[in-house]
Amino acid sequence: MKKEIVSAIMASVSDVDMLTNDRIEALTKGHGMLNIAAICTANTIAQEVLRGTQLKLTDENVQYLPIDTVLKKAIDTAELAGADPANAALIAATLCYFAGSNAQAGVPAGNRKLGAMARMIAGVDRCGVLAIPTAKVNNRISGYAAVKALYDDIFDNKVSRIDGSILPLGVGGGPLYGHGALGEDVAFPELAKNGAASGTRGMLKAYANVGMPPSPIMAAIFGAAAILEIVHPDSEVAEEYGEIFKANSAYLAGMGAVEAAGLPEKLHIRGTSEEYDTARLVGDLGVILKDIGGPSVVGMIAFEEMLSAFEESLAIGAGFSGGPLQPPLGHMTADAVLAMKVLIESKGDLEKAADKIKEIKENFWLEPEFAKVATNTISRKAEQVNRGPVTKAMILATDGAVTKAVYDRAKFTYDQLKNGNELDEIVRMLDDEKLENVENACGHLFSQMTGKDIVIKITSYKGCARRKPNDFLMKYCGFDTDANVEVTVDGEKVVFEGLSHKVIPDAVINKKQDLLEAIPLAAVPVVELQLCGHTIINIIVPAAVAATLTDIPPKDIAEKAVTGAYISSAIPGAIPRAEEVANRARKIMSEF
Repeated sequence: MKKEIVSAIMASVSDVDMLTNDRIEALTKGHGMLNIAAICTANTIAQEVLRGTQLKLTDENVQYLPIDTVLKKAIDTAELAGADPANAALIAATLCYFAGSNAQAGVPAGNRKLGAMARMIAGVDRCGVLAIPTAKVNNRISGYAAVKALYDDIFDNKVSRIDGSILPLGVGGGPLYGHGALGEDVAFPELAKNGAASGTRGMLKAYANVGMPPSPIMAAIFGAAAILEIVHPDSEVAEEYGEIFKANSAYLAGMGAVEAAGLPEKLHIRGTSEEYDTARLVGDLGVILKDIGGPSVVGMIAFEEMLSAFEESLAIGAGFSGGPLQPPLGHMTADAVLAMKVLIESKGDLEKAADKIKEIKENFWLEPEFAKVATNTISRKAEQVNRGPVTKAMILATDGAVTKAVYDRAKFTYDQLKNGNELDEIVRMLDDEKLENVENACGHLFSQMTGKDIVIKITSYKGCARRKPNDFLMKYCGFDTDANVEVTVDGEKVVFEGLSHKVIPDAVINKKQDLLEAIPLAAVPVVELQLCGHTIINIIVPAAVAATLTDIPPKDIAEKAVTGAYISSAIPGAIPRAEEVANRARKIMSEF
C-alpha cells in the first residue's frame, strides 16, 4: 500500500473529533445533548448486570437493595458526562428499567419505586408531571397539557363514577375501599384507564396545535404519569385484568393511554426481538416519570431516543436514532439501549453483541456505511468519559466499516489526484455518489413500503432558498435548503420544486391532503442530506491525501476540499478539521 494512503488513513482516524462537524467535545459535558451520558451510563449498568448484581425492586425489610448501589453508580456516571442530577436520575432509572429492573414493588411499608429511588439518590426535588417538558421537535410542550386535560375531565365528571362525598365513615381511606371491591374493581380501574386516556388525548392535541408532529408513545407516557399522580399507583385491580400481583393500576393506566394513543399492543426491541407489552411499558414509564425530579428538554430527548430502540419506533413517534435516517451524533441514544440489551442477552459475549449491532446497522439505515461510522465516532468519544462493555461492543461492531470507508476514499482520492483531477472535483464526485446512494436507498425503501415502483431524483440541492443570498447560506445548505425533487411512482412523475420554502408551507398551511401524503417521498432523502454533517469522511480523507501528495498549505487544502463538498459541508466546522487532518497526514508522512 502507498505510504501516502497509509498516512492519510492514520491521520483521518487519529482523533474522533475530526470525523464530524457535530460538537462532540461539548457533548462530553452535556452541552447540547445527553446521549454520551446515556451511553456511559449504559456501560456502568451493563457491567453491574454482567457481574450478577440484582436489579429487581422488592419490598424486603432492609434499608438498601443492590439496585440502590447500581442507581448511585449510574447517576454518578451520567453526572460525570455532564448530566445535571435530575437528568442523571431519569437516564439511570430508564436504563435500569430496560436492563431488567421493575418500576415498582411493595405496598405500603417497604414500598419502592424506581423513579423515586433515582430521584432521592440524585438529591433532587420532585416537580410533578405538569412541569416536565417533552423532547424538542423544533418546538416542545410540557406535561401541563396532560394534567389540564385530565382535570378538565375530572371537573366534568368524566373520569370516575365514585362520589367521594358520600363515602361512609371508615370506608374512604381504609382497606374496605382500597383493598375491596369498590376500590379494586371499580374506582381504581376507572380512574386509571379513563384518566390516562384523558391526559393522552390532551397531549396529542397540544402537540398538534403548536405545530409539532404528535408522538403517540410520549403522549401515552405523559397521560399515564398524570393520572398516576392521582390514582393509587400500585393498587391491585379486578381479576378480569389479570392475576393478582401481575396487574395493577399502573398497568391499567397504560392500557387507557395505549388505546387513546392508538399504539400497538406489543413492541419489539430492534435486533433481539424481545417483546414488550405496550400497556405495561407505558404504565411503568409513567410511574418512573411521575416520581422523577425535573428533567430538562435535553434529558427528555435522551429519554425519547431510548424508545427508538424499538422496531416500531417510527410508527409510535419515538425519536429518530433508531433509523432509517442517520441523525446528528447528539441524538444517538438508541444505540446505548440496543448494545446494552444485546450484551445482557449474550451474557457479555462481545463478539456476539458486535455481530448483532453490525446486523442492526446494516438492515435499518438508509446509509449503513455512514451509520456505522457515526456509531463508531460517538462510542469512541463516550470512552473518553467512561469505558465499558457497551462502548467496546459498539466499537468492535463498526471498526471494520470505518477502516474500509476511509481506505476507499483515500485510494479513490490518490488515484484521482494522480490522474490530474482537482481536489474540489474529487470531493464533489464523492458527494455525488452519496447523493445517488441516498436516492436509491429511499426509492428502494418506499417501493418496499408501498408495493409500487418508486424512483427518486434530487435534481437541485443548494442553499439560500428564501433568504437574501449570503456566504454562510451558500456554503452550508443544511440551513435554508433549496431542493428540487422528482419522484416517479409506477412511471408517473411528480415534481417538487422548492420543497422546503414552497411545497411544504403550501401543503401544511392550506391542508392539501394529496400533497401531504406525497411529500415524505421527497422529504426523507433531503433530510438525510441535511443532517450529513455528522460524518465528514468525504472531506477530511481527500484533504489528508492531498497533503501527502502536494506542498499546498493545509488551510488552502481544507478550503478547497470544502468548496467541493456541496452535501457533506451541511453545517460549519469542516475547514478547521480538514486542515488539522492535513497537518497530521503530512507529519505522519515525514516519518516514512
